[in-house]
Amino acid sequence: MDSTYLSYRLRFVWLTVFAVAMGFLEAIVVVYLRMIYYPEGFDFPLALIPPEVLSIEWVREIATLVMLGGVGIIAGRNNLQRLFYALFAFGVWDIFYYMALKIFLAWPASLLTWDLLFLIPIPWLGPVLAPVICSVTMIIMAVVIIGKQERGYTVRPSLTDWVLIYGGAAVILYTFLIDYSLLIIDSGILSSGSTPADAETLFSMINQYIPDRYRWLLFIAGELLIIAGTVRIFINAKR
Repeated sequence: MDSTYLSYRLRFVWLTVFAVAMGFLEAIVVVYLRMIYYPEGFDFPLALIPPEVLSIEWVREIATLVMLGGVGIIAGRNNLQRLFYALFAFGVWDIFYYMALKIFLAWPASLLTWDLLFLIPIPWLGPVLAPVICSVTMIIMAVVIIGKQERGYTVRPSLTDWVLIYGGAAVILYTFLIDYSLLIIDSGILSSGSTPADAETLFSMINQYIPDRYRWLLFIAGELLIIAGTVRIFINAKR
């Protein structure tokens, strides 16, 4: 092992420092946005922001993902480690983002409070508890799999492992996207003959929509698939 290279434990430490700082920075940006668009406090239905501001938010979200992916690439010794270091950074960032919002805004009121999670390609919705569980899962996956490899084991996920992990992630993603996907479908804006009136209908629906039912059973199923894939990788690792 190259003695000039940080141990994997120190890499986790410095990634944690980076992700915590980034989580607080992200929360500060959201504090400013809520002061502008939600002066009475964030709640549903969502306030419609101007398209030019929405495009800026897309750029910010893409930049956030690039930064988290970038530190994972820097920290990892191989592609598997790069992926899981990036997931580790994402998980820590997301948890401390919510902790910072709680400090700055006393929000969320509880872990079951609904939040706007992401905007690309359409708004993602879910109770705060759901992304926090995902973040904890990503952190544990990274620590377990990278730790196994760094202790001298050969870690080679099979196709089945990846199908379980990515399949579970797809199921969870569905639970985040389904609310606004149904609004878009119901508005008729996706039809070949859509009109400006369809767009107005969609905006009106968004301006009135209040989520009230999260698909927890699907979320749990997705989590179990991811956990199953991770356990298989751990068990099948060989010295």
